[in-house]
Amino acid sequence: MKTKTKKILVYTLTLLASIAALVMLYVFFPKSLESIDNRFRDYMFILRGEIPQNNQVVIVDIDEKSLKQIGQWPWSRDVLSTLLENLTKAGVGIIGFDIVFAEEDRTSPHKILNQFDIQKKNIPNYDEQFAQTIAHTPTILGYQFQLNETEFLENRTPQIPAIFVEKNRNLNQDYVINAKGTILNIPLVQENSYSSGFFNNVPDESGIIRSVPLIIRYNEQLYPSLAFELLRAALGVKKVVVNYNDLGVQDVSLGDITIPTDRYGRVIVNYRGKERTFKYLSASTVINNEFEASEVEGKVVLIGTSAAGLFDLRATPFESVFPGVEVHANVIDNILQGDFLYKPSWADGANVVHMVLLAIVVFFIMIYLNIYLLPLAFGAFLFADVYLIYYLLFSDGIILNIFFPLLTIVVIGAVAILVNYFFEIRQSNVIKNKFASKVSAKVMEDLLKNEDNTLHGQSKEVTVFFSDVRGFTNISEAMPNAKALIEYLNEYMEPMSDIIMQNEGTIDKFIGDAIMAYWNAPSDVKNHQDKAVKASLEQISYLKILNEKLQKENKPLIDIGIGLNCGVAVVGEMGSSGRSDYTVIGDPINLGARLESLCKFYDSKLNISNFMKENLKETYIFRFLDLVKVKGKTEPVEIWQVLGFGTAEAQLKEELDAYHHAIEWYKTSHFEKALEAFKRLESNPLKTNKNIYKMYIQRCEHYIQTPPFDFDGVFEHTSKG
Repeated sequence: MKTKTKKILVYTLTLLASIAALVMLYVFFPKSLESIDNRFRDYMFILRGEIPQNNQVVIVDIDEKSLKQIGQWPWSRDVLSTLLENLTKAGVGIIGFDIVFAEEDRTSPHKILNQFDIQKKNIPNYDEQFAQTIAHTPTILGYQFQLNETEFLENRTPQIPAIFVEKNRNLNQDYVINAKGTILNIPLVQENSYSSGFFNNVPDESGIIRSVPLIIRYNEQLYPSLAFELLRAALGVKKVVVNYNDLGVQDVSLGDITIPTDRYGRVIVNYRGKERTFKYLSASTVINNEFEASEVEGKVVLIGTSAAGLFDLRATPFESVFPGVEVHANVIDNILQGDFLYKPSWADGANVVHMVLLAIVVFFIMIYLNIYLLPLAFGAFLFADVYLIYYLLFSDGIILNIFFPLLTIVVIGAVAILVNYFFEIRQSNVIKNKFASKVSAKVMEDLLKNEDNTLHGQSKEVTVFFSDVRGFTNISEAMPNAKALIEYLNEYMEPMSDIIMQNEGTIDKFIGDAIMAYWNAPSDVKNHQDKAVKASLEQISYLKILNEKLQKENKPLIDIGIGLNCGVAVVGEMGSSGRSDYTVIGDPINLGARLESLCKFYDSKLNISNFMKENLKETYIFRFLDLVKVKGKTEPVEIWQVLGFGTAEAQLKEELDAYHHAIEWYKTSHFEKALEAFKRLESNPLKTNKNIYKMYIQRCEHYIQTPPFDFDGVFEHTSKG
């Protein structure tokens, strides 16, 4: 299997396994992690801040000021009657008590006289007076359901003037909260009321009121909450429809208003803000008739308490101390404005799809991202996803899971980094194994930074290097044994290889006494032609030092020939699946090998092609050798000898100038003039090339005797060397 295919397979399997684990965690362990999700949502409420309410709900507060003026709670019910009468005279829309009057008024005069067995006529009965006031005012009483089995269970049931219709209810499974008993107002008060509603606020496992039940079942009958009943009565709706689906309660219809709920019939409260977001009136102010009628006219008034000593304080997403009566105010305002928060029946499916899509996007972006951008990517993914959930929550009211998408980003991001790190280490090891002995540390560093396409086959301009030891067969025969030959050869190979790598070249292979190398692959090398020439000249220079050492050790001296060429070649991993190597192939490589093999023919140590010469940026001392057609090629190639760095001086300059004049006469078919010039050069005792002059003398003599037709100066080599 190819590395790329294997990599994709591993990535895919790892991603699928991670997604499966996260989805399983979501499906089987949501309850244990739900409190974390709720906390995240609480922070979103705090981040959103307060939003306006519609000013249709007013809270009459039995606050510390009222307790100080009126006295400790419970107050006598004639005082409460005054409170209700003053509100009604001011034109209140409807009144709701977030209080239950479960006991008779112990401060009522008739109650006190009865205790002393004193019989008097026309003694005030505050409970009767309060009941009559309730009967003649738009008052909805409050009561409480007992939700747990207790020793003292009351079995009275409140009367409600509405009809509850349940559609599509599964009789075998009931998600609605079932009460065990009731705590009602005393019969005298309860029976004189138009209606009543329960005010149970059920906190979740973390103790925070995030949702409140709209309906509770008791003795197979549904009963409305105080907030719900206040609105039902105010709107004059007689029939309430509870719609079910396969997951439980879907919504509750109140006339034209449809209230989405969770499966248990609870409405999730879209809190308007912190405590006192709604209008508060001190109860003492109302009792003393020290308020403006416009403050309550036509509005829903809730009577409750914010006094700490009366223990009706709750924890909400905004704060840990929040009056319970204001929770009902928020519910009423939610229904009036219709900006509900709800978890739709398809939410679980949406959460899973959200997690899967998020995992795929995060995984495949993270594995291809630069390591320095990973923290930024993590932050961007987290911010974008939180913003999406935040937007859906407060713009569309849709509640989606927050914790699991964030967990998905963190887990999948970490998995992507680990898997990518594993492949980077593996790929780095592959590259190190391939090139550790071939390239310099600098080139290796470049390879590891740009390893993605390192081993892939591609067409690329390269400079190829071939070198060979002259007369190696005789040298090997002169060695006493194989071990001595290998030691001798390593003494030459090691410094030659170091010089190549120091000049950013790549060692391709050692072929006996020959070295093949190249530049500009696998990593890019600037001015690679010059670096190849530099390395070659440094090798030739080092040979003088090495030969001095060999001479002292009575070992054979070494002479080499080097051929350099450049051109576009195919570079990459080549071979079978079990045995392969990174190498270069193509016509430029073959020509480089031919140039090296012709060094002996032209009495040269460093041969380059005209393609090389044209691309060199530095200054060198050149000698034109020949215009030839090498074996296997149809186009002629110029062969040049590189003698050293810089420019020729003194006698060398004179010799080269004379030589190149002779070459020009030769190329233009002036063979007699060329012959004379080459003979003068050949007789020079300081001549720098012992073969080249003889070769051109022989050619000139031949062409003088047998003049060529249409001479182009090209000599064709019919053998490799």
